[in-house]
Amino acid sequence: MPGTDPAPPRPKILWIARMEYRFHSWRERRARRRGQLPTVAAFPGYGGPDWVRVLGRVLIVPAVRTDSRGEYASFRGWRSFASVPIGFAQVTIDIDGVKHEVVADRGGVIDATLPGTLSPGWQPITMSVEGGEPVESRVFIVAPEVRFGIVSDVDDTVMVTALPRPLVAAWNSFVLDEHARQPVPGMAVLLERIARENPGSPMIYLSTGAWNVAPTLMRFLRRHVFPPGAMLLTDWGPTHDRWFRSGRQHKAKNLARLAEEFPDIKWLLIGDDGQHDDALYTAFAAEHPDRVAAVAIRRLSATEAVLAGGRTVVDDHSAAGVPWVTDSDGAGLLDRLADVGVVEPDPPA
Repeated sequence: MPGTDPAPPRPKILWIARMEYRFHSWRERRARRRGQLPTVAAFPGYGGPDWVRVLGRVLIVPAVRTDSRGEYASFRGWRSFASVPIGFAQVTIDIDGVKHEVVADRGGVIDATLPGTLSPGWQPITMSVEGGEPVESRVFIVAPEVRFGIVSDVDDTVMVTALPRPLVAAWNSFVLDEHARQPVPGMAVLLERIARENPGSPMIYLSTGAWNVAPTLMRFLRRHVFPPGAMLLTDWGPTHDRWFRSGRQHKAKNLARLAEEFPDIKWLLIGDDGQHDDALYTAFAAEHPDRVAAVAIRRLSATEAVLAGGRTVVDDHSAAGVPWVTDSDGAGLLDRLADVGVVEPDPPA
């Protein structure tokens, strides 16, 4: 019609993204013919007094043998990527008796902010798909009076992974047994100490890792006595316009979102000097100096730095205007954080 604006052009979708979607659609049809049905892998979320961020993924999961304690006797990393994601599945989420219908994204990921009035602390919710059995999840509700929170990276900050060098990353992600993964020395004690001194504070594990490994990460954190927390990972594989998702963009986006969702909270940001955490936290602290309590950067060893592809240290943190500490392990970072008043110093012997 004359005088009307033309319709905007449809975004061009990368061919590899189309192939990935067709491949998963074929796998889904094949699994359903075998009588396998989708379920929801529920991940810890978080929320405020009247809202909840619910996280999970819709999958058809292959059977895996467990021992008498429910732990996997042997679980190679490739198994985390063997599940079939169910794109655009309709999921029913029950929050305190109120049901909500949401649709998963192309990769089966559920990331929805929903209304809900729950008491502070860890609270249960349930999710189900296609009329299947409800799966229980947990969300951490932050009370209005809370003023402190913790954001921690995962790879080479709490777990030794030597990322992102491709061949080493592939070995760690696909071949290594999950029981062989080692925690960074002292980090569990550090995070547990901070959480204990700040009851009611949100604990957020922010990682460039794929949602495929979220169950493995949950078991790792539980096995090595890390404090429980919500997990913010990213989908694996191509997007409509690029071969791989930007891990740095994923972290920056979620940090900005946390600052918006909790405007009264100051965050302790914990990371390492091998995956842009130093530069990323510097930029965030410079933009939001009133939202950062301190930054703690773990220094990689020379070998770890080589495996991780080098260091990304920012020499000048003056623009951030917040306490900035660094050390090689959790014990050292604990001492440095005590020096700047973020944690209580140990009593004299």
